[in-house]
Amino acid sequence: MQNVAAFFRLVRWPNLVFIVLTQFLFYYCVMLPSYADTGIPPALNLAQLGWLSLASILIAAAGYIINDYFDVNIDQVNKPGKLIVNRYITRRWAMWWHGFLSLAGVGLSVYLAIKLHFYLLPLFNLGCVILLFVYSLSLKRQLLSGNILISLLTAWVIGVLLAIGLNDELLYQLRHVPIVNPALPRVNYARFSRIGILYAAFSFIISMVREVVKDMEDANGDARYGCKTLPIVWGFTTAKVFVCTWLIVLIGSIAVLQIYVLQFHWWLSSVYCILLIALPLLYIFKLVTRAEAPKDFHRISSLVKLIMLSGILSLVFFKYYYPA
Repeated sequence: MQNVAAFFRLVRWPNLVFIVLTQFLFYYCVMLPSYADTGIPPALNLAQLGWLSLASILIAAAGYIINDYFDVNIDQVNKPGKLIVNRYITRRWAMWWHGFLSLAGVGLSVYLAIKLHFYLLPLFNLGCVILLFVYSLSLKRQLLSGNILISLLTAWVIGVLLAIGLNDELLYQLRHVPIVNPALPRVNYARFSRIGILYAAFSFIISMVREVVKDMEDANGDARYGCKTLPIVWGFTTAKVFVCTWLIVLIGSIAVLQIYVLQFHWWLSSVYCILLIALPLLYIFKLVTRAEAPKDFHRISSLVKLIMLSGILSLVFFKYYYPA
């Protein structure tokens, strides 16, 4: 049982729950209402969404395993009490699990590609597997490149649903060309894509903030093994300015969005976003400016994850205001 618990810690099971929660809420609260009243069923049904989420978490879990595989020495400095590879799971088994989970994730993507007629999906997810391997091998030790990559892959959790929706829209148009019928029911893909892009952008920025905060937390071990992360190359002051700049962008964007949605009387969602997203981000801003020790940055990282959860849960307001 101890090894099973260690395995779930290795694959960062709370982060995997975030992936499933994000995709199911976006599908149920945003994607399905866009198809409402059109008589057009979405290509992606609930069962297929389950397979898609499973493929996503298998690939993500494989990424976490290979990350710890390459980080054994660094983790012995940064978090010796949380070391799993070489303590509970051998390096050979870690590599085996990485290969198995990656293959299973891509295999599910092939199955879904056939069902959805979206034949780029396996290539996209295979690309995620390769990028996660390259990240763990070298990119995470380079200036900002690893941070940007992880932030993009975080945004891809919603991006893959946007891509499936776009493919669905294109296939629908092709089936009805050259017939031109203004009365033909259409999926509201424009609204669906706008909301998706907003949440993908939120995911990218909040993930970028957390990645750089984690770099500041792990700077001691990273520096010992030659990593060139932002706080090591440019210093902690510059890293803090970088994080605070993104926080200002995020807080400002949320404020503008609340001003926009209030004209539609979305009072409940505005109160939620201000109390559980914007104000906590302001608090994070304050903590970043004062943080010095690794424990300070660890606390900030944990709080950022909670804000990420608040952002995910805010999707329910689209179901509330635009029920299917």
